[in-house]
Amino acid sequence: MVIRYLSALILPGLLVLLFTRVTYNRIIGLVLTVGLIAASAFKGYTNTIPLIVVDAFSLTAGFWLAAKMKQRAVKRS
Repeated sequence: MVIRYLSALILPGLLVLLFTRVTYNRIIGLVLTVGLIAASAFKGYTNTIPLIVVDAFSLTAGFWLAAKMKQRAVKRS
């Protein structure tokens, strides 16, 4: 059970960052990650409310980091 919570804390945020880097758009990165989490919830892997809250926190943190990453890239150029 601890593995699920650690994965929910780390992986969605990393996926948002990955998809943001690949698509060059943080909204699309967020939507793709939410789609993957919705598919996993539909399959039954995300089955408790606290796990969904941890997923949402990680998505928010990843979205925030993607915004910071974009601001830093704009400052460099």
